[in-house]
Amino acid sequence: MDKSFKRSALFATFAIFFFIPVSISVPFIHFHGINDQCSSVEARSFTQLLRNLSSSPGYCLEIGNGEHDSMYMPLMQQASIACEKVKQMKELSQGYNIVAQSQGNMVARGLIEFCDDAPPVLNYVSLGGPHAGISIIPKCPAGASYPLCQLQETEVYSDSAQDHIAPCGYIKLASEISEYMEHSKFLPKLNNERPNERNSTYKERFTSLHNLVLVMFEGDTIVVPRETCWFGFYPEGATAPLLPPQKTKLYIEDWIGLKTLDDAGKVKFVGVPGDHLEMAHDDVVKYVVPYLQNQFAFSS
Repeated sequence: MDKSFKRSALFATFAIFFFIPVSISVPFIHFHGINDQCSSVEARSFTQLLRNLSSSPGYCLEIGNGEHDSMYMPLMQQASIACEKVKQMKELSQGYNIVAQSQGNMVARGLIEFCDDAPPVLNYVSLGGPHAGISIIPKCPAGASYPLCQLQETEVYSDSAQDHIAPCGYIKLASEISEYMEHSKFLPKLNNERPNERNSTYKERFTSLHNLVLVMFEGDTIVVPRETCWFGFYPEGATAPLLPPQKTKLYIEDWIGLKTLDDAGKVKFVGVPGDHLEMAHDDVVKYVVPYLQNQFAFSS
C-alpha cells in the first residue's frame, strides 16, 4: 500500500513538473529605411534600444549590401530576399514581430503578403511607412547626385526607373495615375489595387496579424502626404481632398483587409510629434515596446 502510494505521488509530481507553463519571448526583426544599413550607428542603436526596452531578442534584417541596395534594388526583389532570410532563421520559426522604419515598411509588407511558407508575423509596428504611396518625388539633400534627384515625373513609371530606383515602386502621382496603375511594379500589387489582379492570399496573410500599429509623424516633411502612414491618401487622380484611411476605396472595399483588422480592434492609428522618424524615447516606450513583449506559452 505504501509503495503504491509513493509511486502515485511520484507520478503526480512528474506530471505537474512536465506541464509547468513556460513563457518564451517572441523575437522581432527590424527593417531600416532607405539610404541606411544595419551596421550604421543609428540602426544598431535603435535595434539595441528595442531589445533593451522589451527584453526580447531582436535582429536587424539586412537586404543585400544595405545602403546602396535600399536605394537601387527594386522592392519586389528586396521583399523576396527578406522572405528567404526569414525562412532560414530558426529563431523565427514559431513566429515573430516586425518593427519597420520608412521605406523598410514596403519590404516588411511585401514579406507579410508575398512570402510563401513563411513563419507567422504576430505584431507589426510601422514607423513612418508610405503605405498608400507618396504623391511627390522625394526631396534630396542639397548637392545630392542620386538618380532619384534628377528624375522627372514622366520618367517614374518607365522600366528603367521601376527596376533601378527603389522609391519609384511606391510613388503615386496624380498626374500620371493611369501610368501608375499600368506600369508601377510594386505598390499596386502590394495594395491589391488592380481590380482584375486582386489576390485573396495577400489579404488573408495581412489580416492574420494580431496587431497593426501605424505611427504617423505629425511634422513629417519627407513622406507626403504624411497620412499615407495610416493608409490615408487622395482620391484617384486628384490632389484634394486628402482622405482619411476609412474614406479610401482600399479601406471601404477592404482590398488588403485593413477594414477587417480595424473592425476587429487590431489597428492602432498613432500620431506622434516630430519630423520623419524623429520619435521621442517616451513614445517608443508607449507605442512600440508593448508589441514586442508578447510571449509564446509552452508546456515543459
